Formats: sequence, C-alpha cells, structure tokens
Amino acid sequence: MTACERISTLPDLPLRPADAHKGTFGSVLLIAGSAGMSGAAILAGQAALHGGAGLVTVAVPSTIASIVAMGHPSYMTISLSVDESGCLTAGGIPEIEGTMQRKTAVAIGPGLGQSVDVRVIVERVNQTCQQPLVLDADALNAFAGIADHLSNRPGNASRIITPHPGEFSRLTGLGTQQIQADRESIAIQFAKQHNVVVLLKGANTVITDGCQIAINTTGNSGMATGGSGDVLTGLIVSLLAQGMNAFDAAQLGAHVHGLAGDNAAEVHSQRFMTSVELVQHLDSAWKLLE
Repeated sequence: MTACERISTLPDLPLRPADAHKGTFGSVLLIAGSAGMSGAAILAGQAALHGGAGLVTVAVPSTIASIVAMGHPSYMTISLSVDESGCLTAGGIPEIEGTMQRKTAVAIGPGLGQSVDVRVIVERVNQTCQQPLVLDADALNAFAGIADHLSNRPGNASRIITPHPGEFSRLTGLGTQQIQADRESIAIQFAKQHNVVVLLKGANTVITDGCQIAINTTGNSGMATGGSGDVLTGLIVSLLAQGMNAFDAAQLGAHVHGLAGDNAAEVHSQRFMTSVELVQHLDSAWKLLE
C-alpha cells in the first residue's frame, strides 16, 4: 500500500461558543431528490440540522417540494424545475449557483436520479462551487467513466466523495470484488490522483485524502438500509459548514453516523431499525462525544 499516515484519533468537535448565533455554525445547501425519492432529501436535510449547522436549505424538484418541506420545520426549501420523469432540469442551474454562493458548504446527490440534465447539473456544480462540496449517490454516478472531470473545479476547493463499492466500481472501472479485496490502497490511489477525500462505505469504512487514512469502527449491519447514506451526507456537509476540513469532517461524520446506528440498534435491534431511527439517535451519539 502507498505510504499514508494512519489516523486513529478523532478530530475535535466544532466549537459551540456561548455567544454564538446561527451564522456562527454555517449554512448548508443540499441539492437532492426526484420523483419517488423525497425521503432522501428529507433525511439528508434532517441530518444536516442535527449535525449542528446553523442554517440548512434543501433544493429539490418542484413536484416534491411540498413533501420535503414537511420533513422538518427547521430547514428551508427551494423549488426547482423538473422534467417529465421527475428529475431536476438544467434550467435550475442559475438558481442553484446563486444560492450556492451564499452558503458555507454544499452537498449534491441524494435521490437525484439519473438523466442527461442531472449529469449537467452535477458537473456544473463541481465546476463552479468554491465551497467544500460533498458528492454522493447519483452525483457520483454522473462521473462514471469520466472521473477525471472531478478535477474541474475552482482552485483547490475541497471535495468529498462518499461511494459504496458499486459506485466506486463505476468511478474507477474496477470490479467490486477487486475493490473489496484492496479497499485501502485503491481508495488512497484514487484520492491522490483526483485530489479528493474518499469515504468508501461498508464495514470498516475507509476515509482517506491520499496522505492520511482512517478506518471507521462504529456501525452495524442494521445500517444497511435505504437512506443511511443520505444521513451520512447530511452529517458531513453539516460539519464542513461548521468549519471542519474535509478529511476531519468525513472521519467524524462517519464515526457519529455509526455511533448513532449502534445506539439505535441497542434500543430497537438491528433488524427493526431504519434511517429514521438513525437520525433520532444522533442526539445520543453527540452526547457520548461531548
């Protein structure tokens, strides 16, 4: 394996000063959702709020905007143009870019679906977003076969990618079995080549920026359920908004995500728990760390 510093301690939690206001804790933009996938946007938005961000805005297709708005009273929603299949259209790019400029951190991908316009939106966001950006789920599928396009971004703007092995297979062109057999080395190589933080999901999630590597040890198989990755994306972008660097935000986000899952399993059992319980147990995870 390429030489890489192994990190075994968690970063410090973002400070919560007594004289803080909501602007102190940053503002998040989540670009998410499509027809039938309103839950992904809701879960990511909830997790961003309960990760400690001061303000959260969820940008979604107009056809599901009212559903997503009902998911939590504390985030804001933006309604964007939609095509006949229920996915976002490129016509929403000006509003996305205008909103993005006012935010501290951005995430894109949960439940977006796949279309030509979605790929255009994802590439455009990567090209123009000067803030730290988390790319998840269908945002990663937009770079399948064109992973070199990840480098098309302003200066050295931070990028975190959060693939599961299947998504990482589409990004790298390697088979999932090959990836699973050598998770650390392949993640390190990809992170170095594309100047991104890779969070490769699965048991013993790998987090690396190509120079540092951490292996997450929290979590359980009850988290292998729809929406779990959306919660993780919300947590990570929330920590970025609060000022953490990309590697630390990914490492801490993965740890808290797994810890909440362990707490949920203890109360509800692994078989019963869903991503709803995962969000609900973020409070106990934060209390343990604080």
